[in-house]
Amino acid sequence: MTTAAPAPRRAGRPEWAGRNYTLLTAAAVVTNLGSHGALIAAAFAVLQSGGDGGDVGLVAAARTLPLVLFLLIGGAVADRLPRHRVMVAANTLNCLSQAAFAVLVLAGEAQLWQMMLLAGLGGAGHAFFSPASEGMLLSSVQGEQAGRAFALYRMAMHGAGIGGAALGGAMIAAIGPGWVLAVDAAAFAVAGSLRAFLDVSHIAPREPGEGMLADLREGWREVAGRPWLWSIVLQFAVVNAVVGAAEAVYGPLVARDSLGGPGPWGLALAAFGAGTVGGALVMMRWKPRRLLLAGTLCIFPLALPSAALALPLQVAPLVAVMFFSGVAVEVFGVSWMTALHQEIPEDKFSRVSAYDWLGSLALLPVATALAGPAESAFGRTASLWGCAGLIVLLTAAVLLVPDVRRLTRRTKSVAVAQPASGAASADAEGAVGRLG
Repeated sequence: MTTAAPAPRRAGRPEWAGRNYTLLTAAAVVTNLGSHGALIAAAFAVLQSGGDGGDVGLVAAARTLPLVLFLLIGGAVADRLPRHRVMVAANTLNCLSQAAFAVLVLAGEAQLWQMMLLAGLGGAGHAFFSPASEGMLLSSVQGEQAGRAFALYRMAMHGAGIGGAALGGAMIAAIGPGWVLAVDAAAFAVAGSLRAFLDVSHIAPREPGEGMLADLREGWREVAGRPWLWSIVLQFAVVNAVVGAAEAVYGPLVARDSLGGPGPWGLALAAFGAGTVGGALVMMRWKPRRLLLAGTLCIFPLALPSAALALPLQVAPLVAVMFFSGVAVEVFGVSWMTALHQEIPEDKFSRVSAYDWLGSLALLPVATALAGPAESAFGRTASLWGCAGLIVLLTAAVLLVPDVRRLTRRTKSVAVAQPASGAASADAEGAVGRLG
């Protein structure tokens, strides 16, 4: 495995914050400032054009479907080509599609099929960007400070997302959704320009593979050969789905019926976002030795928001629950990235990331579509308790996997090209990080 060579650092910048890491973090802040506001703007653009809630859902689905369909291809491409070029190309596609979306909305001529097509192009760009971006980030840091680097990156990303959503909402009210979409297009242009300056000279050229399918099979073997990896990916396929259904469908309904309207639910979601920033701050200091044990234990609190909505709790305790669950899930997120960084060979980062993303997203549209029928069949309270119960049961089941309990932080990443599972260890020097 080839890891990032230490880059010269400027005075006042931590040793682990090299040039690539700094560029990636800055670009992520710019992108998230634009994209979180643009998601809100797209919904209001549909409504402004005369659409209804169903049309908003169609545009959202048009964005999600190509994202899911092209993720694995995006991961294979990002492990075959220089990752920064894949990222810049994806940013260019996103910039052009959002710019066209903005022009149509500002001209007052946006039609539903056009908005669906442009949203789909944005989703396709994201499918190629995400695996390349995660692979580039994982290769940009090294050593025992990797967890701190990932925590700071995620804190900056989440903070920018919170600020972008708030700023986007204010801009939509002041100047309309079309201008917010135009700002997002400009943000993609700026972020793509920053990513064009990433240095990949330290990464050894990849040998040509046998083809796309062979690359995908190799990536799958990397996932399937590591029980801790595939078990958590399967866990999150369901956990993300039920959390998404609770937040997107049941949360607004409970807020309408029991909390006084959408304001309290918006406050609760903001508290969750603030919690993720707080969790990243925690992980800047805390380095749990058993990475995945600590991270997986922090998934249990993700059942609390569904339980709080089932009761339902009043606004203040609901906000507290959402904040705590945000902190907990971010502890998992940083631990997960650190585990991938130290265990996965660099030349397979993006393909493994693509399978991870696919598992995280695949069931989300299904769960949100089934949330309404489940409420009709079982009732809202029972459905919410079912969401909470699934999270608890799946998390407990993952803890039965020995590798999840035993995977230990090491100061050096593994340097093997084949999957390693169970207690396998490449050499005596890696004993401190050995499973078990």
